[in-house]
Amino acid sequence: MLVLVAPGQGAQTPGFLTPWLDLPGAADRIAAWSDAIGLDLAHYGTRADADEIRDTAVAQPLLVAAGLLSAAALDASPSVVAGHSVGEITAAALAGVIDDEAALRFVRTRGLGMAEAAAVTETGMAALLGGDPDVTIPHLEKLGLTAANVNGSGQIVAAGTAAQIAALEADMPEGVRRVVALKVAGAFHTHHMAPAVEKLRAAVGDLTVSDPTVRYVSNADGHTVATGTEVIARLVGQVANTVRWDLCMETFQSLGVTALVELSPGGTLTGLAKRALPGVKTLALKTPDDLDTARALISEHAGA
Repeated sequence: MLVLVAPGQGAQTPGFLTPWLDLPGAADRIAAWSDAIGLDLAHYGTRADADEIRDTAVAQPLLVAAGLLSAAALDASPSVVAGHSVGEITAAALAGVIDDEAALRFVRTRGLGMAEAAAVTETGMAALLGGDPDVTIPHLEKLGLTAANVNGSGQIVAAGTAAQIAALEADMPEGVRRVVALKVAGAFHTHHMAPAVEKLRAAVGDLTVSDPTVRYVSNADGHTVATGTEVIARLVGQVANTVRWDLCMETFQSLGVTALVELSPGGTLTGLAKRALPGVKTLALKTPDDLDTARALISEHAGA
C-alpha cells in the first residue's frame, strides 16, 4: 500500500524547481499557474535566493506547485495521501477534492493571509530535538509557547513570540538535546494566525469541492476524511491549529502502508518516516532523477 505525502514550509531551497521545469509540459503548467495567481513561480523556483523564498506568501504557492508538478511526473495511483501543513493543500488536489488551479489560488490566499498575520507581531518557530512530549508540551505552555507541530520521532516544533523562543533556548525542557530556530516568517499553527483563518473562510465559498477519491489523512488528528466539505473546513482551521504528523504516521501504520513517497522538495517527512515507521520503504523525490527509482518502488507497493 502506497502513501504519497507532501512537505510543508521550510522544505524549499534556492533553485529546487529548476530540474523539474525540463520535463515535458512542466514549464507551461508553471506559467499557467503563475498567471492564475499573479506570482512568477518559475522565477522564485529557479533564480530567487533563500531570503526571497522564505517569504510565506511566496514559499507556500511554490511548495504546492512543486508537489503537484512532481506528482504529475510520477503519475502514481496511491492508496493514501497526506500533507504536512501547507502540503495538505497538495494532498487535497491529489485526492480530487479541488483541482490544481483551485489549489494554487487557495494557497495564494493562505500565504498572503499568514504573511499579514505574521507581520503584526515578531514571532517564529523552533524545532526541539529529543525529549518526551508529555514533558515537553507542558514546559512549552509554561513559557507561553504552542506545540505547533508534533512530528513524532522525538521532534516537536514550538511557536510563539521572539521573546518566548529566546526564553525556550535558555530554558530547554528536560530531555531535549537541542533547539533549532526554523527559517519561517511567523508562529504558524497558533492563535497568532487567527486573522488568516478568517480570510480563508471567506475565500472557500468560491471553491468547487468533491469528495476524496482516495484515503485522505488529515494532520489535525490523523483521521481519514471522507467528504470534500470536511477536508476544506479542516484546511481552513489548520492554519491556527497544531499539526499532528505523529498521528498521521500512526494511521499509515494502522492502514498497512508499506511504501511512502514524498513529493518535491522531499526529505523532511521521509526522515521522520524512517524513524517512526520501521519496515516501510521510503523515497524522497528531490529531482527528476529520482523518478525511475520511485516508479520501481511504486510498482511493488501500489494498488492495495
